[in-house]
Amino acid sequence: MERAPSQNPTLAAMLIVAASVFLAGTTLLAKALGTEALGPALHPMQVSHGRFLFAFLLILTVVLATRPKLGRVHWRLHLGRTSCGWVGITLTFAAVAYIPVTDATAISFLNPVFAMLLAIPLLHERVGPIRWMAAGIALMGALILLRPTAASFDPAALLALAAAAVIGLELILIKQLSGRERPIQVLLVNNSIGLTIATLAVLPVWQMPNGAQWIALASLGGLMACAQFCFVNGMARADASFVAPFSYATLVFVALMDFAVFGVIPDTISLTGAAVIIAGALLLALREARLARA
Repeated sequence: MERAPSQNPTLAAMLIVAASVFLAGTTLLAKALGTEALGPALHPMQVSHGRFLFAFLLILTVVLATRPKLGRVHWRLHLGRTSCGWVGITLTFAAVAYIPVTDATAISFLNPVFAMLLAIPLLHERVGPIRWMAAGIALMGALILLRPTAASFDPAALLALAAAAVIGLELILIKQLSGRERPIQVLLVNNSIGLTIATLAVLPVWQMPNGAQWIALASLGGLMACAQFCFVNGMARADASFVAPFSYATLVFVALMDFAVFGVIPDTISLTGAAVIIAGALLLALREARLARA
């Protein structure tokens, strides 16, 4: 077992906010690559492949430069976690090409809700009334964002919902992996497995990107690697209940970037649904923290 880093709530908050900025940037780049903003739209699997390729190259460079001490690799957990991560990321990149990125980002905050629901059959956890209420509130927000009317429903929103469910399963595997390996080792193994899966999956749909798309793919991978590094280290330096509110800053940065780049302003439904999801997810985070202390 690795010794946990010293607790530093201020640094943890700064790292989570930085991760939020990086994640917002990857979402906007994925939207640009999945639409025709930079040229012929790339398939979501190719965008996902670029994310893993350039993130792996950056992390490998850091490992070769710093030569950290690496320990035992828990391959089974890594393979399950990375497979879920690849599916979740690919579905998210597909969703942002069709629905507002603010909606896709807000739906992604359902990850811990799905993790709680999946922990019932997988980890045999008991769920009390407050946690059920928090899950219900968050899922109500998702229903608002799905806009379930004949005139406004967009099936692409279901891609974001499926992504949240798959990444919820990934969170369970991350929980089982936490503390067993150093963060840099987790990132290296995660991205190497992810690159292998993404490379095999992208072969049938590969098309040669243009210059702007290559730059965007490289930037996406680099930003994702930075986001992972900040998030992993931030979570290790403070309680989850403390850092959870800072992670919701992703929605703010996504909205600002989407407006600055694409001129998109979130409508009332998007803002309402996002607020309801965040309320439920925050209530769940606070309840999980109390249960952990108990």
